[in-house]
Amino acid sequence: MTTTNGASGARQASISRKTNETDIKLEFAIDGTGQSQLETDVPFLNHMLDLFTKHGQFNLTVDGKGDIEIDDHHTVEDIGICLGHTILEALGDKKGIKRYANVFIPMDEALAQVVIDISGRPHFEYRAQYPSAQVGSFSVELVQEFLWKLALEARITLHVIVHYGQNTHHMIEAVFKALGRALDEATSLDPRVTGVPSTKGVL
Repeated sequence: MTTTNGASGARQASISRKTNETDIKLEFAIDGTGQSQLETDVPFLNHMLDLFTKHGQFNLTVDGKGDIEIDDHHTVEDIGICLGHTILEALGDKKGIKRYANVFIPMDEALAQVVIDISGRPHFEYRAQYPSAQVGSFSVELVQEFLWKLALEARITLHVIVHYGQNTHHMIEAVFKALGRALDEATSLDPRVTGVPSTKGVL
């Protein structure tokens, strides 16, 4: 696995990760314009990452291939790992960030909430019950796998709550839109903040 950071001052990073199960190249910029270039073997994940990018005003490029002849698990998991890793790298020393965010997003009948603390302490809480186990060919349990690995590698505290909904696609879509908005807010720079927003002096 190789990782590179952007030019000095640019909050961006890229990663190349190749295993016997997946081959992933990913570039992420915090201060983007909502542009995505997504090529993976999992169409539903492409759709969700596009929503995440657009609503977070990030830039994201993913070229991900995996052993989908087995199932989508390894591809989804490893893209979560790579995205989380680039988020951590792109944040750098975290000076001046807001750190916290709490976002509610409705999607028709569904309501999702994402709460983030860019804490340096990876933790994930997930409260969601979906009416179906599949969206098309996509296994809904992989949403949890993706989010947990992202939180772990980004070293953030992430709470995801789907309050209600009837359509599984709508419910997951609300989660990814809320994730984008919450991460955008938590990573945004606050001119009132000197150094890192922690009494410990480090995040």
